[in-house]
Amino acid sequence: MKFFIYSIISLVVVIGIVLIAFSVTSRKQPELGLHKEQLLPCSSAKNCVCSEYRDQSAYIEPLLYTTTTEQAWEKLKRVITETGGSVITKEAGYLRLAYETPLLRYIDDVEFRLDNTTQHIHVRSASRVGQSDMGANRKRVEKIKARFNN
Repeated sequence: MKFFIYSIISLVVVIGIVLIAFSVTSRKQPELGLHKEQLLPCSSAKNCVCSEYRDQSAYIEPLLYTTTTEQAWEKLKRVITETGGSVITKEAGYLRLAYETPLLRYIDDVEFRLDNTTQHIHVRSASRVGQSDMGANRKRVEKIKARFNN
């Protein structure tokens, strides 16, 4: 009986250490930004969505707007604040944010690129660690889009 209890305690400790290590690893900011005037494509990991590349399985529709570019950009900034995003980089036509998960404090990076010729706001949302996010980034972008469209 004691062996079983010690085994369970050891397993819980190991899992806790791994989760803490992932959380600490997620603090390192990846190299992101615009490359050839586009957001980076997603890697093969299942923890990312991006509206720039239709041929990828990680594709998600961009945000669309019919107002002026300035109004759309300001509205997006309000939605970001409402949904808990922290702005890391703000440039003309580009925003980079971080969202932190409540429990384990993993960080996900979200980027927006304004394309005022097509009236699209392209988005890329990716987890910093792990191979899968169980759909968290897609859900976040859909939530942002829903608020943006209201």
